[in-house]
Order: sequence, then structure tokens, then C-alpha cells
Amino acid sequence: MEVVQVLCMNGGTGETSYANNSLLQQKVISMTIPIAEEAIANLYCNTLPRSIAIADLGCSSGPNTLFVVSELIKEVDKLRQKLGHDSPEYQVFLNDLPGNDFNTIFKSLPSFQKEMSCQLGPGAGPCLFSGTPGSFYGRLFPSNCLHFIHSSYSLHWLSQVPEGVDNNKGNIYMASTSPPCVFKAYYEQFQRDFSIFLKCRAEELVAGGRMVLTLLGRRSEDPSSKECCYIYELMAMALNDMVSEGLIEEDKVDSFNIPNYTPSPSELKFEVLKGGDFSIDRLEVSEVNWNIYDGEFNTSNGFSNDGYGVAKYIRAVAEPLLVTHFGDAIIDEVFHRYGKIIDDRISKEKTQFINLTISRLVKDDKIDSFNIPHYTPFSSELKFEVLKGGDFSIDRIEISEVNWKIYDGEFNLFIGFSNDGYGVA
Repeated sequence: MEVVQVLCMNGGTGETSYANNSLLQQKVISMTIPIAEEAIANLYCNTLPRSIAIADLGCSSGPNTLFVVSELIKEVDKLRQKLGHDSPEYQVFLNDLPGNDFNTIFKSLPSFQKEMSCQLGPGAGPCLFSGTPGSFYGRLFPSNCLHFIHSSYSLHWLSQVPEGVDNNKGNIYMASTSPPCVFKAYYEQFQRDFSIFLKCRAEELVAGGRMVLTLLGRRSEDPSSKECCYIYELMAMALNDMVSEGLIEEDKVDSFNIPNYTPSPSELKFEVLKGGDFSIDRLEVSEVNWNIYDGEFNTSNGFSNDGYGVAKYIRAVAEPLLVTHFGDAIIDEVFHRYGKIIDDRISKEKTQFINLTISRLVKDDKIDSFNIPHYTPFSSELKFEVLKGGDFSIDRIEISEVNWKIYDGEFNLFIGFSNDGYGVA
């Protein structure tokens, strides 16, 4: 499956659109926005740039798209006023795959800019927007042009369905009944994709730039845990019920797999540090109920407070993938059954999504690319290297030492040498 061609959220503003079924994502953004605000505040105070280039990767469309940008700009504007500085200019890049509903975003920009102008007041710098369609598993921007990168609920999507999952019969994702090779294939695909993502962003960020990412994950080291797999196991149940009734061909289900991976904190940390381009400021784990209004009064007409409501926001995300593989004739029935199954489960057990939020700082490449060409061996290492070639024998190996302060305890008659730390330097 060419994910870049088919993966997108449901566009428009209809009943099944992402714009009207993204309150879960909005809640997660609201929970994690303080981390992003802290990161951009540190960036601004440390560098005081005259312009700030911000990229939102996997921006989708709807009310969430511009919410993060507005909060980040307001945070910077608050700081620059406190410090008595002129406002920087803001360049905002909105990125998603080519199938994203960019038109809806662009139509909302005039009213957004007018509202921001009123909120910020006179003296605020201009805010310029650009759409950047393309996969973030590749280069999107020129080198050293971005100051801040944000992404929420996007990086758990893989660039492709992993190879080697053909024997994942009866499942559409990693599941408790999946063979070990399926888990291995998913993890290795995540490693490849995330490594490419980090390398590309390291090229695009300026030295000292910040990056804050939130993605679906899991607390457990077990990739088959309910924390990450349960939501798709229930979808597989709906599809397999339809197979048993002759409504879907069994081969169709067996050949469908969701291109998604939800890492553990240790897996995410390992991938970040392995590349060497980024250090980690913060790695936070949070959770949100499938039923986002669980225990709260729901005042939104756009979200049903039950399993059918949960199925609607999964539909807004996954429907294009399902339509591409199964066709659109069965979609309403699939999600009706799916909602019924979820409704039953959330009435009996606690169901949650686990979120990982990581805040990173680009290392200063002028320092990190410089290394002294020097090695101090152990005596055993030196002996081994001499003898392994067979050309030399060793008469003696002596070890001696000399103080950093070569005149330590002695009277220094040598005028050209200062008997202190400056002399050592």
C-alpha cells in the first residue's frame, strides 16, 4: 500500500469529517501544549531571533490545525513584550500528505489572522503561512531554516505497511495472536522511518532549534499490550464478523494491515539518542480515555459520548485506508458494528490511549562535529598491537607520569613558563 497516496484524514466539514471528529486530538494537544510553550519560550529567550520559522508536521485540517500555532505565537509575543523587544516575524509552515484538505485550512486563514491581530494588539509582527505537502519521512525544507517543529498524533503513522506481515491472518494490526515476525517487522519499519525523520529534521533545524513531538505510544514494553493494539483488535472483530456472514472476503481482511506503530518510552528514547543529532529535554507519558468525556458532562453536539462516538473519530482517521482496500460500500456497516463492539467494551473496562511527548534540543553542530584526533591506550592495548603483527618483540614496557604543573614543588627558573593553570593551557 502506498501510504503517502491514501493516508489522510476525512476532509471537509461533514458528519464524518476529521474537523468534526477530532476532539480527542484537541484534548491531547491541550494537555501537552505547556511543553511546547516552554520549549519555544526557551528558544526565544536564548536566541532572540528577528524571525521565527515554525513547522507543524501532520497538521491535518479543522480547528486543531491553527490552535497550536496561535498558542506558540502568543507565548513568544508575551515574552517579547516582557523583555521590551520588537516583535519577530512569524513564518508558519503547515505540512501534511498531499491528500490532506489544505483548501479548508487556507479558507480559514483570513479570519484566523484577523483574530490573532486583535488578540496580540499593535506591535505584533506579521504571521505568514505556507502549505507544504509531502511526507515527513523525507526532506521538506531547506537546510537550517526552521526554529521550531511541532507534531501531534502523526508520527505513529508509518511510511508503509511493513514487509513480512502476510501471515498476520485474522488481524489488521499487531495483536495478541500475531506471530513474532509481525512484531519484528513493525518495529523495524518504525526504526527505519523514525531514523529518517530525525536525520531530515536535523538538517532543517537551525542550531539550537527546538522540536516537540506527541505520538501514540504505550507504557509497556510488550508491543501486543492492550494499551496500543486493542482499538484495532476490536475493528478486526467487526471485519471478521462480516467475513463470517459472507459480506467481506476473508482474503481481503487477511491482506489488510494498519501502517501504524506505537512505541514504548524506551524505544523512542533509544531511537532519538542513537542518531546523535538530538538530546532530550523531556519525555512525558500521559493518557486519555477512549471516551474523552468519561466522568464529565458532554456539552458538545459534535461528539457522541459512547462507543459509537469513539468509532466516529477512528473513522475520521482510518476511513480512507479502509475505502482504498475494501471499497466504500461496506464502510457504514463496518463502523456501525465497530461502534457497537466498542460501546460494549467501554461499559465494562477502562480503555485509554497512551501518549508520548518528547521535547528535544538540536545540538550545536559546530561543537559536536569537532573531535580531537587523539587516543591514550592501556599498556595491554599497546602490547597487543605490537605483538599481533609479528614484526617486533618487546624488551620493556615502562609507565611514568608527569604533573600537569611541571614545576610543582620546584623553583621555576625558566622564564618562558608560567607555573599555574594558564601555563598548562
